[in-house]
Amino acid sequence: MSDVIRLLPDSVANQIAAGEVIQRPASVIKELVENSIDAGATSVTIILKDAGRTLIQVIDNGCGMSDTDARLAFERHATSKISRADDLFSLHTMGFRGEALASIAAIAQVDLRTMRKDATLGTRIIINGSKVESQTPEACVPGSNLMVKNLFFNVPARRKFLKKDTVEMSAIMREFERLALVNTAVDITLVSNDVTLHSLRRGPMKQRICELFGKNLDKQLIPIETDTSIVSINGFVGLPANARKRNPLQYFMVNGRNMRHPYFHKAVLQCYEHLIPADEQPNYFINLRVDPETIDVNIHPTKNEIKFENEQAIWQILTAAIRDSLGRFNAGPSIDFDVEDAPDIPVFSPDATATHDVNIDAAYNPFADTAPLPADWTGRPADHSPSRRPAFQSRPAALDDWEKLYDDFMRKRDEGLESIAGSSLNAGIPVASAMTSPDSGRLAELPVEENAGGAIQLRNTYIVTTTRDGLMVIDQHRAHLRVLYDSYLAKTGEQDFVAQSTMFPDIVELSASQNAVLSDIAPQLGELGFILTNRGDNVWSIDGIPSAVKDIPSRDLLLGMIERVTETGEELASTLRERVALSLAKGSAIGRGRPLTQNEIDRLVSDLLRLPSPGLTPEGKNVFTIIPFDQISRLLG
Repeated sequence: MSDVIRLLPDSVANQIAAGEVIQRPASVIKELVENSIDAGATSVTIILKDAGRTLIQVIDNGCGMSDTDARLAFERHATSKISRADDLFSLHTMGFRGEALASIAAIAQVDLRTMRKDATLGTRIIINGSKVESQTPEACVPGSNLMVKNLFFNVPARRKFLKKDTVEMSAIMREFERLALVNTAVDITLVSNDVTLHSLRRGPMKQRICELFGKNLDKQLIPIETDTSIVSINGFVGLPANARKRNPLQYFMVNGRNMRHPYFHKAVLQCYEHLIPADEQPNYFINLRVDPETIDVNIHPTKNEIKFENEQAIWQILTAAIRDSLGRFNAGPSIDFDVEDAPDIPVFSPDATATHDVNIDAAYNPFADTAPLPADWTGRPADHSPSRRPAFQSRPAALDDWEKLYDDFMRKRDEGLESIAGSSLNAGIPVASAMTSPDSGRLAELPVEENAGGAIQLRNTYIVTTTRDGLMVIDQHRAHLRVLYDSYLAKTGEQDFVAQSTMFPDIVELSASQNAVLSDIAPQLGELGFILTNRGDNVWSIDGIPSAVKDIPSRDLLLGMIERVTETGEELASTLRERVALSLAKGSAIGRGRPLTQNEIDRLVSDLLRLPSPGLTPEGKNVFTIIPFDQISRLLG
C-alpha cells in the first residue's frame, strides 16, 4: 500500500490560512493598516473600489522595506516582530504571526511599491495568487503603497459568500472606526469610489470620537481615569441619560489593540444597573494599559480575543473607576432633600438636659386585668373607673383559652370559603373538584376559570391547553400579535408605498458608517415613499414617510432599516413591509387583562398553531412554553 500522507503546497496552505485571517474586505484593511502602524507610519490613506472587491489600497509613510524584505514579507510565518517564543509575552506591535500578507497574496492580486527612508530607489513586486510574477526597481516615495486587487478571484466559493456592497462597506466602516480610535496619533483617511468619507487628523481621543460619531457626543461623555500597579485605565463613558436601545458605541482597547471582552463588558453594565432601563446600554470608550507579560494575545488569528492574568482585579478596578466618575459628574441618582418646610431637628448634645415635660403614671401596669389608664395628653389624670373605660380598652378575662380562639378562627375561614364558592356558582363559573385541606380535614371548593372547549384562560392573560407532551401556556397578547403579523405581512406583499409629507421634518444625525449606508440606499428608500434630504456632515432630514406606516416614529423606522440592511443585506422593500406589518399588528393585538370568550380562545389557539413559526414573536420573544408532564409529576412528588 502506497503512502497517503503528503505535504500541502504552500499556495494551498496559504489559502487555508486565509480562511481564518481574511474573512472579508474589512479583514484586509485591518491587517494592512496594523502593518503600517507597526512600521511607524504617522499618516495612512485607505482607497477602496466597490467596497474592497475590486481594489483595496493602503498608503503609508512608514519605514518602508528593502528589496529582500519586500520579497520575504509575503512568505508564510515571515515577520520582523518576534524572533523567539518568549517574545509573545512582550509584544508592543499589532502583528506578529507573519500570516496576513501571505494569506492576502494567496487569494488576491497584489502590487506593492515600497522604499526605505534612507534609500534613493525603491522596489515594486507583483504577486498573483501566491505566485511572484515580477520584482523590479521603482522610483517611489518613502513608505509603502500596497494594492490588493480582485479579492478572492481564485476562490469563487469565498467570493460568492461576500454580501452586498452596502453590507461590506458598513463592515469596513466599523473596522475603520476601531482602527481610528486606537491610533489617535495617526492621520488617517478613507476614500471610497473617489469620495472621501473620513479625513481625520491626529489629536486627543475625545476629538477623534466626535469626528467619528458626531459632535453631539461631546457633552454626552464623562472621562474615567485611574492608575494602579496592575492596570492603567483611561477613556470615556456615556451619561446614563444618553444610553441607547440600538447601536450602542462600545469599545475596549488594551495596549493600543482593539479587543472584545464579555467579562469586562458585564463590569461596565453592572455600574449602570440601576441608572438605565434594562433594554438600554451605555456608550463607552475604554483603554487599558497593562504589562504585556500579563496578557496573551495569541489566541485567535484575528487577535481580537485576549486573555488577562488579573481579570478579577481589573474588574474591580474598572467598576470602581466608572462608579467614581459617574458619582463625580452627578450621573448617578441623587437624593434631593427639600428643607424649606422640614422641622428643625436640634443637634444632639450628650451634656444637654431634656426640656420637654413627660408625664409618667408609675401606677400603670399594661398586663393587669384592671390596670389604670395612663394620663391623657393634657397631663390630667383620667377616670379609671371601669364604667368610664372605652370598650376597646377592655381586656379578656382569660387569654389562655387558645382552643376557643383557634375554633373561632377556623369557623370564620370556612365561612369565607363557602361564600367564595357560592358567589362563583352564582356567576356561572364552574367549580373544580374538592381539595382537601391538610390542616382542618375539611373540604374547600375553590373556583377556577375553566371552559368546556379544552383551553382555559388564566387571569385574563394566559391561555392554558394540553398537548401530547404537557401543558402549553400561551401569552394571549403575543399569540395574537404573531397571528396578525403573519396576516398583515401577506396582505402587504404586493402593496405600493405612497409618500406622505410630514408636518415637521425629523432631523437625524448619523455616524459615518450609517451615513455611508443611507447614501447608498437613499434612491431605493425614495421609491418606497421616504422623502429624505442630505444636509451634510452626516445629518439627514426626514421630510416624508410611506403612508402605510403608522405609529412608528420616523427616526426609529429609518434607523431600524439602516441596521437591518447593514446586518443582513435584505431588500429594502421586504424590510419595510415587515416594519409596517409589525406596526399594524401591535396596534390591533389584544392586550393582557382582556377576558376572552370560549370561541375567541379556541380560534386564537387554532390560528396560532397553524402558523409556520408560532413559537416566537417578530421581535424574538417567546409566545408559549410547554410544561412537561414528568416535570408536573416531580413537582407533585
